[in-house]
Amino acid sequence: MEPVTLTGDRLVLRAVGSQDTAAVLAACQDPDIQRWTTIPAPYLPEHARGFTEQMVPDGWANGSMFTFGVFLASGELAGMLGITMRSPGAGEIGFWGAKEHRGHGYTTEAAVLAVRWAFTTMSLDRVEWRAEVGNRASRAVAERAGFTIEGTLRSAINNKGVLRDCWIGSLLPSDLGLPSTAPYVPART
Repeated sequence: MEPVTLTGDRLVLRAVGSQDTAAVLAACQDPDIQRWTTIPAPYLPEHARGFTEQMVPDGWANGSMFTFGVFLASGELAGMLGITMRSPGAGEIGFWGAKEHRGHGYTTEAAVLAVRWAFTTMSLDRVEWRAEVGNRASRAVAERAGFTIEGTLRSAINNKGVLRDCWIGSLLPSDLGLPSTAPYVPART
């Protein structure tokens, strides 16, 4: 699939490329991004180049991962967001916000924009969010975007060689007022 560009009220989401390598490298020097995500630490220029010049284009080309840089109208990188395909009809969202742009709702806006695209264009029926237990900022974004927190998975994230527990949540098309590809009948409680 060719990369797409999504436009929101305040943001432009587009695939990153070599022109964005320096901005990605700078943002990923943030200790919080290195702590809570699975990017390499320390994050070196070759990691940023591999991400922008190989990982992102390859993910779009083979349909395995749809990564968007989150850009302000000024063109400044405010964050990164990706939807990784996990199984037919289901994906997993991951994101980070650049330190200087946190607290403005950009990541939440980007998440809703990207998930809406995944539901309507990619025909997904479920998008999962996972974050290491304790990553309260990521959880707050997920909850503001409408994700239902479903629980805790033990030993479900491998971050830099260490297995950690994670929270898991989901967003369904119906949560955004969109149709699913098949009927959904929730369990009775």
